[in-house]
Amino acid sequence: MKDIALWNEGDWIAAIGAVFLFAVLAIGGVIATRKSEEFVGHPRGLFVLFYAEMWERFSYYGMRALLILYLTKFWLFSDGSSNLIYGAYTSLVYITPVLGGYLADRWLGQRKAVLFGGLVLALGHLFMAYEGLQGVTDPAVKQADPAIDVFWLALALIIVGSGFLKANISVIVGQLYKMTDTRRDAAYTIFYMGVNTGAALGTILVGYLGETIGWSWGFGLAGIGMVLGLVIFVVGKPALRGKGEPPKVLSRNHEFVLYGVGAASVAVIWFLIQYVDVIQTLLVISGIAMLLYTLYEAFKLPKEPRERMFAILFLIALNPLFWGLFEQAGGSLSLYTDKFVDRGGVPTSLFQSINPIYIVLFGPLFAGLWAWLGKKGLEPSAPAKFALALAQVGLGFLVFSWGAGSGDPAALTPVIFVFLIYMLHTTGELCLSPVGLSAMTRLSPLHLGSFIMGAWFYMTAVGNFVAGKIGEATGGESGIMDKAVTLSIYSKIGWVTVAAGVVVLAVSPIVRRWMHLDTLDDRVSDDDLEGRSTVGLEAQEAGVHPTTRTK
Repeated sequence: MKDIALWNEGDWIAAIGAVFLFAVLAIGGVIATRKSEEFVGHPRGLFVLFYAEMWERFSYYGMRALLILYLTKFWLFSDGSSNLIYGAYTSLVYITPVLGGYLADRWLGQRKAVLFGGLVLALGHLFMAYEGLQGVTDPAVKQADPAIDVFWLALALIIVGSGFLKANISVIVGQLYKMTDTRRDAAYTIFYMGVNTGAALGTILVGYLGETIGWSWGFGLAGIGMVLGLVIFVVGKPALRGKGEPPKVLSRNHEFVLYGVGAASVAVIWFLIQYVDVIQTLLVISGIAMLLYTLYEAFKLPKEPRERMFAILFLIALNPLFWGLFEQAGGSLSLYTDKFVDRGGVPTSLFQSINPIYIVLFGPLFAGLWAWLGKKGLEPSAPAKFALALAQVGLGFLVFSWGAGSGDPAALTPVIFVFLIYMLHTTGELCLSPVGLSAMTRLSPLHLGSFIMGAWFYMTAVGNFVAGKIGEATGGESGIMDKAVTLSIYSKIGWVTVAAGVVVLAVSPIVRRWMHLDTLDDRVSDDDLEGRSTVGLEAQEAGVHPTTRTK
C-alpha cells in the first residue's frame, strides 16, 4: 500500500471516486427499499433504471477510458490505427441497438432485451480482463498472439450486449410517463445524470486501476460493475409496473430463437471489428436502407404524424456531425492529452471523467433552466437546442486550438484547456443528447418506438465512425500523432461546426412546425398502428373512442 504522504493527484482522485461510489450505493439502497411508488416526484421505476444504467455506463466508460491506451501501449497498434479501431468499435456499439430495438418492438419486449443484453455485456467485460503475451515490443509478434482473438471476442460481446440494452432501457424510461406529462424531459435529464455518474466513477476507478496496477484489474472491475447493474435491474422489476413487457405472449422456443439471433450476431461482429473497411460499407448501405424504411413508414401516416417523422429525420441527421467531434474525447483527444498536455502526474484515462462530472454538475442547472424558460414561453425548441449544441462543440475545438499555442511537441499544452474543451462539449451535449432522447420518444409512432430510438443510436454510430476517421487523420502519414497536424484539424472542424450550428438555428422554426407539439397528446397502440398518432385525453376520460384531432 502506498504511503499517503506519497500520493499524487491521481491517487487522490481515485480515492475520492471510491468514497463517492459507496455513497451512491447507499442512496441506491434507500431508494430500492422504499415502499412508495414515487421518489422526489418521479416513479420509483425511474431510479431502478437510473441505477441499472449507471452501472452499465460504469463498465462501458471505464473500459472506454482505457481502450485507446490499451491499443497503443499493450497491443502496440499505431496511433492512427488505434483511433480507427476505437471509432469502429464505438460505431458498432451504436449500430446494434437497431437490431435490439427491432426485436424488442416486435417480439421480445424491452425488459427481456435489457436483461439479455446485460448478461452478454457482463461476459464481454470479463473477457477483457484476459491478457496475452507480456513484455513483447515487436508489434507484429504482439498482434500475432492468439489472445488477440479473445480481445476481439470481448469487444464483440460488449457491442452486441449494448445493442440489446442501450436503446431499450431508454424506451422504458419514456413508458413510465404519459406523453403529455411535463416531467418527461426532467426524467430523461435525471436518467442522463445516472448515465454520467456511472461514467465518471467508471472512468476514475477502472482507469486508475488499469493504468497504475494492471490492465486486467481495470477491465475486471468494469465486469463487476456490469453484474451489479444486472442485479439491480432484476430486483427492481416490480417498480417498473409492467412496462417493457413483450407485445404478446412468447413461447419459450420462440424466445430462445431470438436469443440465438443475438448470439449469432456476436460472430458477425467479431469479424467486422477486425475489418474496418467493411464497417464503412455497412454504414452506408444500412443507412440508406434505414432511411428508405423510415420514409416508407412516414408516408403511410396522416399529415401531422408524417411531418413529425420528418422532424425526427432532421434531428437524427445532425447526430454524425456532433458525435464525430464530441467522440474525439476517447480517441485523439485522449492520445493528445497523454502526449502533449502538462498532466501533473495524473493518469491520462482520468481526464475522461471530466465530461461526466460536468454532466452531473450542470444537468440539474439545464433541467431547471429549460423548466424556467418553458414557464415564460421562452424555451428553445429541440432543433434550436441542437443548433446551440453544434456551436458549442465547434467552439470547444477552437478554444483548445488557440490555447494549445505552438505546434512544437516540446511545448506542453496547459491542462486548463482540457477542462475548457470538455466544459464546452458538455454544455453542448446537454443541449442535444437528453433533448434528443426525449424528442424521439415523444414524436415517434408507438409501433416504431424502439426502432426510432435505434435509428437515433445508429446515426450516433455513424458519428463515432467519423470520429475514428478524424482521429486516424491526426496520425498523419506515419500513423504517429503529430501535434501541429492535430491542432490544424481541430481548428478546421471547429469552424465548420460553428457554421453548421448557425444554419440549423436559421431553419429551426420550420422543423418546430413539423413537430406539431400543440396537438401532441397521449397515444394508444391500436390507433397508432392505423396511422392515428394523437389521442384526445378528454375523449378517453369521457369513454369516447379516441380519434386524432386533425386529418
